Amino acid sequence: MTELTDITGSADLPGPVAFPQDRTCPYHPPTGYEPLRDGRPLSRVTLYDGREVWLVTAQTTARALLSDPRLSTDRRHSGFPVPTPRFEAGRDRRIALLGMDDPEHHRQRRMLIPSFTVKRAAALRPWIQRIVDGLLDAMTEQGPPADLVSAFALPVPSMVICGLLGVPYADHEFFEEQSRRLLRGPTAADAQEARDRLEEYLDGLIEAKAKEAGPGDGILDDLVHHRLRDGELERADLVSLALILLVAGHETTANMISLGTYTLLQHPGRLAELRADPALLPAVVEELLRMLSIAEGLQRVALADIEIAGATIRAGEGVLFATSVINRDTAVYDGPDGVDFHRPDRHHVAFGFGIHQCLGQNLARAELEIALGALFTRLPGLRLAAPAEDIPFKPGDTIQGMLELPVTW
Repeated sequence: MTELTDITGSADLPGPVAFPQDRTCPYHPPTGYEPLRDGRPLSRVTLYDGREVWLVTAQTTARALLSDPRLSTDRRHSGFPVPTPRFEAGRDRRIALLGMDDPEHHRQRRMLIPSFTVKRAAALRPWIQRIVDGLLDAMTEQGPPADLVSAFALPVPSMVICGLLGVPYADHEFFEEQSRRLLRGPTAADAQEARDRLEEYLDGLIEAKAKEAGPGDGILDDLVHHRLRDGELERADLVSLALILLVAGHETTANMISLGTYTLLQHPGRLAELRADPALLPAVVEELLRMLSIAEGLQRVALADIEIAGATIRAGEGVLFATSVINRDTAVYDGPDGVDFHRPDRHHVAFGFGIHQCLGQNLARAELEIALGALFTRLPGLRLAAPAEDIPFKPGDTIQGMLELPVTW
């Protein structure tokens, strides 16, 4: 292993930083990561069990490694980095799409690409707008105050992903609760039970769809009637794929809507800029994606030795990516801790990079633009209904976002 002095230039630095850590401010990286923001592309960090792994903190190095086939996403490898006990749940299971390397990954991704193209996302915009408008109608009819998470930020992407997949929205309370337990449950057993319940639910849904004479309009209907029946997909893989699409399809965007709203309300000058020029919305969304970096700690394991940035990552070693630090790399961004809708370079890694770059990013962008645009247009007096410092947000070992967001208008 390369000595720490080889990549830091100093033998007097403190030991490895613990990873992950909780944020002090919901839209800034944890203050404990400051030692990682001194221009080093790679550092050693310590996980909850004392194990040391590599942490990538520079954008150039991150993009190179995320494109390197010598890094695997298959969590069944013994060296795969597990940042919390909860992620031990289901580690020995075959995880569709996200936990697969090529060529299997490419085969599954190819089945889904037509449903998530830029063109498809654009065609869905009027439908998404109707969902957003309906939720805002309900909010305004009920009157302030409201919890923006439960009233708006969560139901928008839940309704959208249910409609796309062909999952009954009537079951949303069940799968939202199981998703919460899967991503934030206190123990591995809790997360495992949530996964089991979600898989059982989705397996039953797939069984019901398979008995129908013809496919419905959802992505799952198409996969059942064409890929599953043709033998192109195994039943277990389809269940796993459905789980990933359902959970990731609503959790990530819901957190971006709530935390994005909180961040804009905390930056009134930038919010005024958006209100004065709604055409800025796409740039606003990109800047929020970069700044908030809600998906922290992408996980990989090295399948072979990799020489990069003056260090050697040995085969079998775990590699994590500190998205919040990478997206504030001072070699790429001027004043990275500030909100700037006019940055010339928006090559952030909020959606990852390489073959595993988020499949749903076009849909997410459309949802964020429509949701944030409508929210601040329909509710010009929108403001926090509690002191900012009293509003709870999520811990650092899960997708970042607000636990609740009390607002008034």
